[in-house]
Amino acid sequence: MLTESNILEALCDCFDPALPCNIVDLGLIRSVAVTPDPEAPGAGIPGVPQKHRVQIDLVLANPTDESAAQLTAHIRNRLAGVEEAGETTITLVSNPPWTPSQITPAGRRILGLDGNPTLVQIR
Repeated sequence: MLTESNILEALCDCFDPALPCNIVDLGLIRSVAVTPDPEAPGAGIPGVPQKHRVQIDLVLANPTDESAAQLTAHIRNRLAGVEEAGETTITLVSNPPWTPSQITPAGRRILGLDGNPTLVQIR
């Protein structure tokens, strides 16, 4: 069964176009919902993995059309490689806006911010 944790693990391969860090550790994923898709091709056939609908709410660190297009395409392409993932819906949200304080400790290490706890502004 596909879980939110599986989705977040897969999304660790998706990177923000402007920052050298994955979107999970940047704190860009606001929510993930995974529900079985009883209407997916092969549903109910023994031996065929159950497909799931995936709904992702995403905030952008750099809210531009180009950034939005790149990130949504990257997410869709990555989840297309997850056998149990079927239809993926990505909703761009703007509230609350992203701030560098939402970067995880792992993301701070990736970005080289962990040695300076007062450094939170990224330009």
